[in-house]
Amino acid sequence: MTFSFGKAVAIAALGVVAMTAQAEARDQIRIVGSSTVFPFSTVVAENFGKTTGFKTPVIESTGSGGGLKLFCQGVGTEHPDFTNASRRIKKSEVELCASNGVTDITEIKIGFDGIVLANSKAAETYQLSRKDIFLALAKEVPVDGKLVANPYTKWSEINPDLPDTEIEVLGPPPTSGTRDAFVELVMEVGAEEIPFLKDLAKSDSKKFKQVFGSMREDGKFIEAGENDNLIVQKLEANPAALGIFGFSFLDQNADKVHGSVIEGNAPTFDAIADGSYPVSRSLFFYMKNAHVGVIPGMKEYVAEFTSEKAAGQEGYLTDKGLIPLPEADLEKYRTAGENLTNLSL
Repeated sequence: MTFSFGKAVAIAALGVVAMTAQAEARDQIRIVGSSTVFPFSTVVAENFGKTTGFKTPVIESTGSGGGLKLFCQGVGTEHPDFTNASRRIKKSEVELCASNGVTDITEIKIGFDGIVLANSKAAETYQLSRKDIFLALAKEVPVDGKLVANPYTKWSEINPDLPDTEIEVLGPPPTSGTRDAFVELVMEVGAEEIPFLKDLAKSDSKKFKQVFGSMREDGKFIEAGENDNLIVQKLEANPAALGIFGFSFLDQNADKVHGSVIEGNAPTFDAIADGSYPVSRSLFFYMKNAHVGVIPGMKEYVAEFTSEKAAGQEGYLTDKGLIPLPEADLEKYRTAGENLTNLSL
């Protein structure tokens, strides 16, 4: 079977025509990703739509992992332009992107957020350590020098100072950046405080990672999807339960829920900003540079998000619970957006 140069040119030309037709059909930015970043990007998108000549971007809350998977599927208007993330992109995700032709990506850090373990204001505030949380939520825990299926049913069984209440925690699924960060910042640190597991980390790091990364599947830990507002509603309905979500949702629902004190530090704006609250993380979004100039308004959207009036110390995003970056860092990411600076891990 022969394949002429003329045919190849014709097919390539058809591809360009199809791409152009798609671009003309989509004149609106498409964003996927983190449920934690979703409320911040929604406010920015609304302001962007009101104050510029561009359409308001369409945003879908898919979770950080789910968003990056969609983002990395390829270049072209059938794929998202941006993805939000409540953790930094992984090396494996950069490699997935590259394998699908997505090689030019700009990383924008927008600020900080804390992860809270909250419950209804109708119940008492919990005073927890990360070791307490690990022992409550891990699928396997050490008992008498052996790893066993988690036997704890009440908080008081883990620590007599804790309430004599059944363990029930609503949390995010594996696709969520909040889940990734919670495992790293709480479960891993809590596990390391147990001598048996600290030794395991040295002798068998793979097994140790499996232990701190595996959540209970016996109904004590309940995956509640990517909708953090739904978790808040369930906590209101069940004062015995706790929920895991970002500080911004605690801030917006302070009349309904309060955050647990973790290792002596309450989840407050100031405690997250100064680093004294131990469970805090950075928030990001990623831009597909190949779409700039094809989808209108992309650089302008980044400029709005990184502006002083949005993400600055007194910006409108702080009203939504975003902990802002230092001014020099915000300027750095603002410049990266202007220059389409390529991601470097």
